Amino acid sequence: MALNPFFLQGAQSEQRLIQDLINEQLTIYGVEVTYIPRKYVRKQTIIEEVQSSKFDDNFALEAYVNTYEGYSGAGDVLTKFGVSLRDEVVLTISKERFEDFIAPFLSSMPDDEIEVASRPREGDLVYFPLGQRLFEVKFVEHEKPFYQLGKNYVYELQCELFEYEDEVIDTSIDAIDTQVQDEGYITTVQLVGAGVTATASVTRNSGYIRQIFLNDDGAGYTTVPNVAISTAPDIPGRVDATAVAITTVRGGVHSIESIRLTNAGCRYSTPPTITITGGGGTGAAATCSVETVLDGITNISVVQEGSGYVVAPAIGFINEFTGVGTGPAAAVAVMKESSSVGLAVSNFQILDPGAGISGIVTVTIGNPAFISTTGNYQFNELVTGQSSGTEGRVKEWDLDTLILKVSNVGIGTTAVGFLPGETVVGSSSSTVYAVQSYNKDDIYDEYASNDEIEAEADLILDFTQSNPFGSY
Repeated sequence: MALNPFFLQGAQSEQRLIQDLINEQLTIYGVEVTYIPRKYVRKQTIIEEVQSSKFDDNFALEAYVNTYEGYSGAGDVLTKFGVSLRDEVVLTISKERFEDFIAPFLSSMPDDEIEVASRPREGDLVYFPLGQRLFEVKFVEHEKPFYQLGKNYVYELQCELFEYEDEVIDTSIDAIDTQVQDEGYITTVQLVGAGVTATASVTRNSGYIRQIFLNDDGAGYTTVPNVAISTAPDIPGRVDATAVAITTVRGGVHSIESIRLTNAGCRYSTPPTITITGGGGTGAAATCSVETVLDGITNISVVQEGSGYVVAPAIGFINEFTGVGTGPAAAVAVMKESSSVGLAVSNFQILDPGAGISGIVTVTIGNPAFISTTGNYQFNELVTGQSSGTEGRVKEWDLDTLILKVSNVGIGTTAVGFLPGETVVGSSSSTVYAVQSYNKDDIYDEYASNDEIEAEADLILDFTQSNPFGSY
């Protein structure tokens, strides 16, 4: 039979009264937590699996702690991979408060970021200030208490301690954002700032080694061999030539690729003898030709080694005149670690001294990455490599060492990492530095033992076999 029409079975006024009483109780006996909705950044196109997400909004919300005697769950569990924290907490929040003060903001966000805005969602985060911990919502109970006066008034959030998986957390609240500052896969970018251009002086002479011919590249060289050139004739102004060997590996064989002059010498009238010794190999042999009439570049001396280089700069010559020969002079710079920032020029190797050079010769050296280094990278800001397009999130920035720690590198892109020589620009701070080197390994995770595990595995399995796991 129908319900008694003389009893309202839950009037709206009574429902509002209960909701107001619940809201008041929550503000009196509850704690202020921070509700952080999960936004989807990238999904797999086939099965809509979320591959990356972010948390960049926050809402203050009062909540009653149901687990008043302490955290529930399994607690601290010792596993094969260390201690696992499995604390849980149950929070009760006002349904009206969420729908009136949080849901409207969520519904205004793009649909591909927020799929359900009308209620709390599994996967969202709650910051619990009393324990200074982040919890993830695992289940939302919306029918408890069960339809008092025909309506539900609260959401019960069953939460577990949040396990960070390289999500972007940027709520602008330091107490929350720094929760994961040292968590996740963190790589390192060594940057350089404004540098100083190197300078050098040029010596030209005649009677120098014009070209070195590698007659036999030898084999078995495990280190760089010594190259000795016989002395120049005992004539006033003579300079003995010097050279270095450049080794390479082809097909597993270590051999000499070329021999480069560091000083072409002068006053040679006949080709000197070249002797190659050491390096653990044998068989290498070389001869040379000399230029006895025309002048060439016989030596390049470092005047200012410069700083701030990330790669060897280009070397050129001005006011040279090539009368005869195979072409203009050419040289390369040899780099070393700078005493200030980046790399510096250590010395030069002459690829071709040239011939028929007259007048004053000036060597030109390419500039380092002359960039503005005003400002500092900000925690959690997005930084972008201007050549590679690689993106990452700032975890830590050390101005003294110019070491930038980043996470989420290349997520959602095909980028392989930051490239040496490119500039890295901060999206918020507009700070710019140049990349000297990029280390893809996470050297800051004290529990990471990938290399040790691989080394031990190699002792067990012989991967030189076609089937190291057994026979057919």
